[in-house]
Amino acid sequence: MFLKIALSPLLAAQALYVIRKALVLPEPGGPRLGQTGSGPPLRLLILGDSSVAGVGAAHQSRALSGQLPALLGQDFSVSWQLTAQTGATSKSTLKTLAALPDQSFDAVFIGLGVNDVTRLVPAKTWLKQQREMHALLRSRFQTKLILRSGLPPMGHFPLLPQPLRHVLGQDAARLDKGLKELCATDKTTGKTTDKTTGNTLSYIPLDLPFEPKYIARDGFHPSEAAYTKWAELIAPHILNPDFFFL
Repeated sequence: MFLKIALSPLLAAQALYVIRKALVLPEPGGPRLGQTGSGPPLRLLILGDSSVAGVGAAHQSRALSGQLPALLGQDFSVSWQLTAQTGATSKSTLKTLAALPDQSFDAVFIGLGVNDVTRLVPAKTWLKQQREMHALLRSRFQTKLILRSGLPPMGHFPLLPQPLRHVLGQDAARLDKGLKELCATDKTTGKTTDKTTGNTLSYIPLDLPFEPKYIARDGFHPSEAAYTKWAELIAPHILNPDFFFL
């Protein structure tokens, strides 16, 4: 905290420089809802920010929303929906969720946190927002499985200059640690045989190889190769044969 305060004029200048000079990639075109595969029905919501929205991919079919349902479609009849937007924060995502029509989701994948880091949202506030989001998904959307992506290692983002990269990296690591602990201590985490009331909350580390081929040309978002790896990390948490709604 002292370092951040001491460096605040420089950090602010670097942040403005990044905003002005950064290559702005659009969200890819393609469907944001659909159905694929065969087998037991699975209702899936993919929720989050620009990375979840597919920035860095040429088309949604090559982004997370295309690749994850394709993997799950090997075992399920997947009805999927992408609700993600560039610049989304936890606060804005809560409003987006509240505005969705009433419906049910068997599984929800959430990728959020980077924009909260860049907006300097305190960890305590951020974790409170995550708890509110989980409660809303369970109470209003009857969600059985909530999958939380860990935050990316922002301290390695090539777009960000030092010391801004270091400071944001530390903040991202702090939120990531809090999210992991929140998922581990959630009172409904774990297997259950009660198919009517059971809920699970799982943390999935963002263990993507941090190599040039996995970074989009803006130096900030995932590449298509990274989206493939990301989908492969997520899918087993839903395909797990011990999961109670199979």
